[in-house]
Amino acid sequence: MIERNYTIEPIGVIRSELTDRDAAPLQGDEGAPEAWVELTAPVAQGLVGIAAGDELIVLTWLHRARRDILQVHPRGRLDAPLTGVFATRSPDRPNPVGLHRVSVLEVAGKRLRVAPIEAIDGTPVVDIKPVLARLDER
Repeated sequence: MIERNYTIEPIGVIRSELTDRDAAPLQGDEGAPEAWVELTAPVAQGLVGIAAGDELIVLTWLHRARRDILQVHPRGRLDAPLTGVFATRSPDRPNPVGLHRVSVLEVAGKRLRVAPIEAIDGTPVVDIKPVLARLDER
């Protein structure tokens, strides 16, 4: 039997100067600022082994996304044909999981200063994974 419902508990939150979804860059490498990833105390020990200079994948829950959208004009360009959200990086999708490749600038207790990241202030963090060059560079 396939389970139909899952619970994801945020492990932290993004603290960023970006507060308006419409003003945020579409991708991190398009002028996104640095920000802090603040973890909750129960998971902070999971940061052991992470250091400045490391590259990480931060998975977020895009809490301001619309979940009823299945097709979009890529990058909001109305001259582009409608495309299924699974063929785009649109934040609006049935399960709005954000994927952010970042560099660690600083580790401070239960916080990571990272860049670049286009997530807005208050975005829940659901997981952090290291970039594995041999797998993720393909």
